[in-house]
Amino acid sequence: LGSATGVVGHVLADYPKHKELNGKSVAEIADRVLPALTEAMALLKAESPAEADNYRSTVLLAIEAATEGSKPNPVIADMIRKITNALDAA
Repeated sequence: LGSATGVVGHVLADYPKHKELNGKSVAEIADRVLPALTEAMALLKAESPAEADNYRSTVLLAIEAATEGSKPNPVIADMIRKITNALDAA
Protein backbone atom coordinates (compact mmCIF):
# COMPACT_ATOMS: atom_id res chain seq x y z
CA LEU A 1 0.00 0.00 0.00
CA GLY A 2 2.99 2.25 0.44
CA SER A 3 3.34 2.48 -3.33
CA ALA A 4 -0.17 3.83 -3.94
CA THR A 5 -0.30 7.11 -5.84
CA GLY A 6 -2.78 9.92 -6.38
CA VAL A 7 -5.40 10.83 -3.83
CA VAL A 8 -5.57 7.21 -2.69
CA GLY A 9 -1.85 7.23 -1.87
CA HIS A 10 -2.20 10.42 0.15
CA VAL A 11 -5.17 9.09 2.08
CA LEU A 12 -3.36 5.85 2.88
CA ALA A 13 -0.31 7.79 4.05
CA ASP A 14 -2.44 9.98 6.34
CA TYR A 15 -4.98 7.38 7.46
CA PRO A 16 -4.87 6.69 11.20
CA LYS A 17 -2.97 3.43 11.53
CA HIS A 18 -4.48 2.78 14.94
CA LYS A 19 -8.01 2.44 13.57
CA GLU A 20 -9.47 -0.66 15.16
CA LEU A 21 -10.68 -3.46 12.93
CA ASN A 22 -11.16 -5.84 15.81
CA GLY A 23 -14.21 -8.00 15.86
CA LYS A 24 -15.39 -11.11 17.57
CA SER A 25 -15.45 -12.94 14.25
CA VAL A 26 -14.50 -12.61 10.61
CA ALA A 27 -18.19 -12.11 9.89
CA GLU A 28 -18.35 -9.12 12.24
CA ILE A 29 -15.33 -7.50 10.60
CA ALA A 30 -16.66 -8.26 7.11
CA ASP A 31 -20.01 -6.70 8.04
CA ARG A 32 -18.18 -3.41 8.59
CA VAL A 33 -15.44 -3.58 5.96
CA LEU A 34 -17.28 -4.85 2.88
CA PRO A 35 -19.98 -2.14 2.93
CA ALA A 36 -17.27 0.46 3.58
CA LEU A 37 -15.42 -0.69 0.45
CA THR A 38 -18.61 -0.33 -1.59
CA GLU A 39 -19.33 3.10 -0.09
CA ALA A 40 -15.78 4.30 -0.78
CA MET A 41 -16.00 3.13 -4.40
CA ALA A 42 -19.38 4.83 -4.89
CA LEU A 43 -18.04 8.10 -3.49
CA LEU A 44 -14.90 7.94 -5.61
CA LYS A 45 -16.84 7.05 -8.78
CA ALA A 46 -19.06 10.08 -8.21
CA GLU A 47 -16.21 12.47 -7.44
CA SER A 48 -13.29 11.12 -9.46
CA PRO A 49 -13.67 8.01 -11.62
CA ALA A 50 -9.90 7.83 -12.19
CA GLU A 51 -9.33 7.71 -8.44
CA ALA A 52 -12.00 5.01 -8.14
CA ASP A 53 -9.99 2.89 -10.58
CA ASN A 54 -6.82 3.68 -8.63
CA TYR A 55 -8.48 2.69 -5.33
CA ARG A 56 -9.78 -0.60 -6.76
CA SER A 57 -6.36 -1.40 -8.22
CA THR A 58 -4.66 -0.58 -4.91
CA VAL A 59 -6.95 -2.86 -2.90
CA LEU A 60 -6.54 -5.72 -5.37
CA LEU A 61 -2.77 -5.21 -5.46
CA ALA A 62 -2.66 -5.47 -1.67
CA ILE A 63 -4.56 -8.77 -1.89
CA GLU A 64 -2.21 -10.02 -4.59
CA ALA A 65 0.84 -9.06 -2.52
CA ALA A 66 -0.58 -10.78 0.56
CA THR A 67 -1.17 -14.02 -1.33
CA GLU A 68 1.96 -13.96 -3.49
CA GLY A 69 3.77 -17.26 -3.68
CA SER A 70 0.86 -19.34 -2.51
CA LYS A 71 -2.43 -20.54 -3.86
CA PRO A 72 -5.17 -19.13 -1.63
CA ASN A 73 -7.14 -21.82 0.16
CA PRO A 74 -10.90 -21.92 -0.47
CA VAL A 75 -11.69 -19.70 2.53
CA ILE A 76 -9.21 -17.01 1.43
CA ALA A 77 -10.37 -17.29 -2.19
CA ASP A 78 -13.95 -16.75 -1.05
CA MET A 79 -12.98 -13.65 0.93
CA ILE A 80 -11.09 -12.27 -2.08
CA ARG A 81 -14.24 -12.79 -4.14
CA LYS A 82 -16.32 -10.98 -1.51
CA ILE A 83 -13.89 -8.06 -1.45
CA THR A 84 -13.88 -7.84 -5.25
CA ASN A 85 -17.68 -7.99 -5.31
CA ALA A 86 -17.88 -5.23 -2.70
CA LEU A 87 -15.62 -3.04 -4.83
CA ASP A 88 -17.65 -3.75 -7.95
CA ALA A 89 -21.06 -3.28 -6.27
CA ALA A 90 -20.75 0.51 -6.35
